[in-house]
Amino acid sequence: MEIVTEKKLAAGLSITSNAIIILLKFIAGIISGSISIISEAIHSLSDCIASILTFFAVIKSSEPADSDHPFGHGKYEDMSGFIEGGLIIFAAFYIIYEAGKKLFLPEAPQIDTTLGIAVMLFAVIANFFVSHILFKVAKKSNSISLFADGEHLRTDIYSSLGVMTGLVLIKITGIHILDPIIAILVAFFILKAGFSISKETLNNLLDGSLPPEDLKVIEDIIHSCPNNRILGIKNLKARRCGPSTDIELTMIFPPQMAILECHNICDDIEELIRQKLGNVTIMIHAEPECAKCSAHKN
Repeated sequence: MEIVTEKKLAAGLSITSNAIIILLKFIAGIISGSISIISEAIHSLSDCIASILTFFAVIKSSEPADSDHPFGHGKYEDMSGFIEGGLIIFAAFYIIYEAGKKLFLPEAPQIDTTLGIAVMLFAVIANFFVSHILFKVAKKSNSISLFADGEHLRTDIYSSLGVMTGLVLIKITGIHILDPIIAILVAFFILKAGFSISKETLNNLLDGSLPPEDLKVIEDIIHSCPNNRILGIKNLKARRCGPSTDIELTMIFPPQMAILECHNICDDIEELIRQKLGNVTIMIHAEPECAKCSAHKN
């Protein structure tokens, strides 16, 4: 229950922080006439919508399994992360469109950079602290949606730094066409982050396997089990489901081994995997060795 409360507080903090930053960026963008600042406001708006989605996903995914969802509600976090990735991609294309129009104007508009520099600096500092909290809670709870929200804010840090640097250069050089160019560069950076988040969460939604290196960790845990009388393993499958990991496998035992001993070894292995991987659901099928089984040993 304590970790669920931490997740809700982290998601709520992200919403509040984003709302304040959005307001400041839009005000600064309108007053200064800078498309790069307005593009950052649009980016932060997508972050805020994503934070709201994360908040509700965290609440829903923490609900226990029921008759309609016997495997739990963890997929709500994956769905939230996938939508967040889509929002980032949409925001990036919109920024490119608006900056492109400014870039091809006959004469670059004059902008006031002082207010924009101050707002960007505030956004960098605020997002640094909030994203640090999100990543900390996401790692502790295995929350994909909090991690995606933290990635949102981390991209906002880099893009805000880029815009702030550009505004400083414009203030020094007076070359105002740098403003839409910086906005386009920021958009491509945002686009990359959006595709990365969407790819990972879509893989989870489609029950894609864990990476080979993660499966190797599970195999190593099994083979390192004390008093190990396992003759082999097969049919190892694992997937991410929101904050949890689902694992299924078959273990081969000597045919004369008592059922109780097999059961105790399976319990020991499940405990070792939980100690290493955290929130997991494990299903182990114990099978006696035979000629057919031996052909499939790992």
